Amino acid sequence: MLSKNRRCSYCKKKVPSDSAKITGLKAFCSTEHALEWLKTDKGKSTLQKARRKKTAELRESLKTKSQYVKEAQVAFNAWIRLRDADKPCISCGRDHQGQYHAGHYRTTAAAPQIRFNTYNVNKQCSVCNNHKSGNIVEYRINLINRIGEEKVQELERNNELSSWDIEYLQRLKRVFQKKVRIITKIREIRG
Repeated sequence: MLSKNRRCSYCKKKVPSDSAKITGLKAFCSTEHALEWLKTDKGKSTLQKARRKKTAELRESLKTKSQYVKEAQVAFNAWIRLRDADKPCISCGRDHQGQYHAGHYRTTAAAPQIRFNTYNVNKQCSVCNNHKSGNIVEYRINLINRIGEEKVQELERNNELSSWDIEYLQRLKRVFQKKVRIITKIREIRG
């Protein structure tokens, strides 16, 4: 199969298409024209984009599993706070202007297998979450009122060991980021 001819990105003269293999995306008739093109504004910006992409790929390849867990947790927590935005704190029942967290009924240290369980995590004020160690007695009472005693006991019984692979954590992050965007957009439309 004959390859199509392309044009030199610098002088626009026709060149064989396999000349693009030397420089990647662009075709050039000579190395000198490739170097001259890189001195132009368009060449500089293309080179910067390629460097940024390469750096991002390298950074992504060097991430540890715990970094993926942290990123997924950030997206999940943002969704929890949006989901429960119109509800008071799960523990104290107050609705105030302070900071709210995505408070776990069973902590991620005690039960890491349910850290992304939507029943286990609810909007909680920072006072209850940080200063009252989750205000767990009140949390349980209000959680039973919200989801029922059977589901609360199911959370308490769940002691299965689980481990997430990186692909699952990436997918979880994307799903919850998308949910956050959708909820935010809907709320903007409603005003």
